[in-house]
Amino acid sequence: MKGSPVEVFITFLRLGLTSFGGPIAHLGYFRRELIEKREWFSEAQYAQLLAICQFLPGPASSQLGFTLGLIRAGWAGALAAFVAFTLPSAVLLVVFAALMPGLSGTIGNAVLHGLELVALSVVAHGVLGMSRNLCLDIPRGVIAVAVIVVVVATGAAWVQILVVALAALAGLALPIVTEPESKTPLAVNVPRRTGALLLVIFGVLLIGLPLLARAGGGPLSVMEAFYCPGALVFGGGHVVLPLLEET
Repeated sequence: MKGSPVEVFITFLRLGLTSFGGPIAHLGYFRRELIEKREWFSEAQYAQLLAICQFLPGPASSQLGFTLGLIRAGWAGALAAFVAFTLPSAVLLVVFAALMPGLSGTIGNAVLHGLELVALSVVAHGVLGMSRNLCLDIPRGVIAVAVIVVVVATGAAWVQILVVALAALAGLALPIVTEPESKTPLAVNVPRRTGALLLVIFGVLLIGLPLLARAGGGPLSVMEAFYCPGALVFGGGHVVLPLLEET
């Protein structure tokens, strides 16, 4: 069932104002609000979209929100979902950046430590909720645990790509029971030419931005510094690591 961009904007603005804990926790919030309460999509369709977004580099929650808005209300819905979900955090980041000099000393450190503990509990709650719906049998649970162990033990970016490929092969090899509902097709009204054009733009920016940044510098250097890691590094929380290692 289709909706309107206004409906998508209001729904995702509410999520943007109340969803704490980072990309992993956001996935749980999306499921509770859009699948359980509003029934925009089925559980199987949500799992399909989540798998695709986790396969792509960059923050999965932003990609998933954009895709959910796209399917629900077209390109206007996709833009509405992206803006509504990210705008509250962007505004608050500016506010905290202005207040950060005052968050020092014993009181400031205590406040930041308290926020870290709250974020940890929210992320844990989101992971637990998603695991109950995605790891429905022993083979899927084994794959999930093995992935966690490998990623945590290594931490290398290339390992994440290898893990995604190996997990896909394991899914084919292990006796995983697929529910009939998971075969429900998703109606994504994006022409193949549009998809191909966007893929070309992705590649052109990936190759061209470093060249333009060396020649022009300034804002282009900042754009290149974030675009290239975002295009190559898997796992939303690790996108900025290459930038930290260079500074």
